[in-house]
Amino acid sequence: MKEEKRKAIIVLEDGSYFEGYGFGATKEIDGEFVFNTGMVGYPESMTDPSYHGQILTFTYPLIGNYGVPNPNIRDKWGIPRFFESDGLDLQSEKINVPYEDLENPHFIKTSGIVVHEACKIPSHWNCFMSLDEWMKKENIPGIEGIDTRELTKKLRIQGVMLGILKVYDYGEVPDIEKLVEKVKRVKDPNLRDLVSEVSIKEPIIYENNGPRVVVLDMGIKLNIIRQLLLRNYEVVRVPYNFKPDEIFEYKPDAFLTSNGPGDPKINVQAIETTRYLIENNLPFMGICLGNQIFALAMGGSTYKLKYGHRSQNQPALDVKTNKCYITTQNHGFAPSEDSLKETDLEVWFINANDNTNEGLYHKKKKAFAVQFHPENYPGPMDTEFLFDKFKSFIVKN
Repeated sequence: MKEEKRKAIIVLEDGSYFEGYGFGATKEIDGEFVFNTGMVGYPESMTDPSYHGQILTFTYPLIGNYGVPNPNIRDKWGIPRFFESDGLDLQSEKINVPYEDLENPHFIKTSGIVVHEACKIPSHWNCFMSLDEWMKKENIPGIEGIDTRELTKKLRIQGVMLGILKVYDYGEVPDIEKLVEKVKRVKDPNLRDLVSEVSIKEPIIYENNGPRVVVLDMGIKLNIIRQLLLRNYEVVRVPYNFKPDEIFEYKPDAFLTSNGPGDPKINVQAIETTRYLIENNLPFMGICLGNQIFALAMGGSTYKLKYGHRSQNQPALDVKTNKCYITTQNHGFAPSEDSLKETDLEVWFINANDNTNEGLYHKKKKAFAVQFHPENYPGPMDTEFLFDKFKSFIVKN
């Protein structure tokens, strides 16, 4: 018996459209269409808060083949073992509620996803549910059956684009003319304060036996916290808009500004906080958005990349040693190196593909930041050593 399918459609801001079939939630959403070239790691990518406000296209043709792991599995610090965001308030009683009993979980941070084929019958020893089941549970729409190569080429040539993704109910037919007109009114999510929508609301303390690191949560990937905890840091995770005096109340030994979504220039308080703490000699590390915040805090500027870097194989070249590291990345903005000439920052890493900035360090302070993700989840482990370098700052401080 042939399975009945729901129709789905993508309409881009230039009026072009792609028709396919829906999976996940029956829903209409809009946002910024981006693409990721990773072959694996879709649960990690979909739960990465840096994708908030975006509709993610996977270039690998088959997604969902190993299913989705169990959200109920957590490590000894209470962090979900297989996801990059929690979806629950760690301060609430919901932490003990099984995932299958939750009414509104929100582990997934992408607004929607686009694939060539969504596997309906996954096979893996760690599979808890299918991609389709997960997305229905979290009310996230997806479209399959389109030429993702053509869509990706369009995004590479024209740059990331605004658009609409709509999954129809069974038997419904797309009204293409109506959507082509409607897409003209889609607002750029980067004009919103996206960080405020994914950051925690109250501080969370992860107890440990080592030095205390305050992490400014701009939409942090949870494996960053795990990497710090594995090195015996005690981690104090605070909201994105915490001020320096609020941070100093925790008597930190160091400070980290995390990854997150959107335009870095919107984050005025985080820029001011990062500047103040560095100027007051608190050892600092920044990751992804944290690298952009670092540049802005020290007097530099940032700009939007044409289509960004989103994959697990981006080459980051250390300009001092000429060593090249393979890294995981997810960002659409970058520091402008020309703007750094009158600052105390020096370029540390560049992208070997397009020579854009991938890392900075301070000439006088114990402070550095990288544009890529050294926590390696998903992706290569090449740059985990940066967490040890950060710790060396603290020991010597």
